[in-house]
Amino acid sequence: MKVVPNIISVFRICLVPVFIIVYFSDETDNNLYAVLIYALAAFSDFLDGFLARKYKASSNLGKVLDPLGDKLMTISVMVCITIDGLIPFWAVLLAGVKELLMGAGGLVLHKKAHADLPASNLIGKASTVVFFLVCVTLMLFRNIPAEVSITLISIAIGLTFIALVSYLIKYLRIMKNTDSAAVTAKRKVNN
Repeated sequence: MKVVPNIISVFRICLVPVFIIVYFSDETDNNLYAVLIYALAAFSDFLDGFLARKYKASSNLGKVLDPLGDKLMTISVMVCITIDGLIPFWAVLLAGVKELLMGAGGLVLHKKAHADLPASNLIGKASTVVFFLVCVTLMLFRNIPAEVSITLISIAIGLTFIALVSYLIKYLRIMKNTDSAAVTAKRKVNN
């Protein structure tokens, strides 16, 4: 059963180029098809996480594939709607910085504390849902006034940074607990 969530994550990664091709195709209703692909990717993210938790099927490979699929799809959507002129470049830049900070934090946590990334919290889940809804709205309703689209993407990115801060607090607690445990263990050895 451990392999099923990983297969779903690989499927999500494979959807990234499909999304890009469909988004920029000349087909009628390409934006609707792109949204459906994005929605399928979002559903697959929910499904692989649900299956991994329910059947205790999490694996080291899955811990890499799942966030990789999420980040690739998120950044691809952002880049596509930026190229299309629906949001300004700074929005992609900020989203990219946030993803780099999350990745760097996770790497430091794994290397120094030998701990996995903390599970997503309510703020993280809410920011993901809002981000998804904003991107879908922008793709489906391309004639939204620029002020509205900038406001929507600013709210979505603002929420992702609030989520980043909440994860940072978790990271710092884990690091502090790891340091405290190391000091305690050293004292026991010295006594």
